[in-house]
Amino acid sequence: MKREIILTADGSKTIFIPELNECYHSKNGALAESMHIFINAAYRYAAENKKSLNILEIGFGTGLNALLTLIETLKDKCVVNYLGIEPYRIGKQQLEELDYPELTGIPGANIYFQELHKTSSVNPVTEHFTLTVSEEKIEDITLQKSFFDLVYYDAFAPDVQPELWRSEIFDKIAASMKKNGVLVTYSCKGDVKRALKAAGFSIEKLPGPPGKREFLRAVKL
Repeated sequence: MKREIILTADGSKTIFIPELNECYHSKNGALAESMHIFINAAYRYAAENKKSLNILEIGFGTGLNALLTLIETLKDKCVVNYLGIEPYRIGKQQLEELDYPELTGIPGANIYFQELHKTSSVNPVTEHFTLTVSEEKIEDITLQKSFFDLVYYDAFAPDVQPELWRSEIFDKIAASMKKNGVLVTYSCKGDVKRALKAAGFSIEKLPGPPGKREFLRAVKL
């Protein structure tokens, strides 16, 4: 499947797939979207007063959410065990063209970013951040029960990958999460809200990043 690098409105880049007419991140700002939804409203919310977090990301993709999370751990010293689900890994050349490490302004960010995409096995990237990337599909992978504190649900949109937004998937994810665990997703579709509620989540709509009116944050009851 062909992938193209495009520039988004905030000056950061993302990957566009013409065949699906879908981007990995928002055209209105890749970096802005990730910071707004997955860092400000998710990581910082879940990490408050915590010394460690187990994080699951559905749709590891470019690794931007993982890189931004790692950078947060450099500041707050929270110990993060991160599992990314990504059956379709991105090639080295396109990852380099994204220039995400340069956006962070953090010394050594390029080395961290390379490490995030280096292996599918357990990989201690820093003393506070350990990563595993699984190339299994979420439908097939076995997840540890009552394990995750935080879930970044960043799959392609329901219209593009409807199989990833079914009730059975959210039931599986809910079972893998601790009580009061947090899940965030950019989608606010009615079917998604109903599936989350049916899986045992309390949901709230929050103001969205540029170009998006709102998104969802859900807490496992």
